[in-house]
Amino acid sequence: MAHHDLRVENIVTSGIFALDGGEWEVDNNIWIVGNNEEVFIIDAAHNATPIMNAVGGRKVKGILCSHAHNDHITVAPELAAEFDAPIFVHPGDQMLWEETHGDLKHEDLANGQKFEIAGTELHVLTTPGHSPGSCCFYLPEADELFSGDTLFQGGPGATGRKYSSFDTIIESLQTSILDLPAETTVRTGHGDHTTIGAEAPHLEEWIRRGH
Repeated sequence: MAHHDLRVENIVTSGIFALDGGEWEVDNNIWIVGNNEEVFIIDAAHNATPIMNAVGGRKVKGILCSHAHNDHITVAPELAAEFDAPIFVHPGDQMLWEETHGDLKHEDLANGQKFEIAGTELHVLTTPGHSPGSCCFYLPEADELFSGDTLFQGGPGATGRKYSSFDTIIESLQTSILDLPAETTVRTGHGDHTTIGAEAPHLEEWIRRGH
C-alpha cells in the first residue's frame, strides 16, 4: 500500500484541565494524521481555531478522542460541526464525556477497530488505566503510535485521579503497547514524543515506583 504521502502534524494548545474539583494549566498535543486530501484529528483540546487552520480545506474523516478528560475533548463538538465529521470516544469514558458535553452523541471506539487513511490503516488499541476508556491509535506501516495520556516520555500517564488505576495502566502497557516495534515513535497527549525502544526497558522501574 502506498502511504508515502501520509504525514503527521502537531498543534499545541493551552488551557485548563479540570477534574474532581481541581484545575491545572496544561499544554495539549493535537495530532492531524493524513495527507493532502483527508485527515483524522486526534484529540481536540482547548481552542478550535489553530486546529481548523491546520486542517485547511481537507476532508476530516473523524475526530478521535484518546480519552474523555475535558482537556482532550473541549472543542470536539465545534470541530465536528465545522467539518461535518463524527466524534469517536470509547464507551468506558462516557461518564467523563458527560461531565463536559452532557448527552451530546458520539460514535464509539472499540479495540481492534480500523480507520483507513492515506492508503494505510489506523488501529484502535484499548489501553485503560489513565481512564477506563483510554485508547491509543497505532499506524503499523508508519511506525507511529498516538498514546494519549497512556504513555509519556519517562513513564505511564497519571493514575491518581477518579476512575484511574495504576495496576490497569501497567497491564495495558504490558499487553498492548510496550511490545510494539522498538522504532515506533510515540506521539503523546502532552510534552515531547519518545519511542517504544526508549520506554519499554523501564517497565520494572515504573512498577517499583508505583505511579
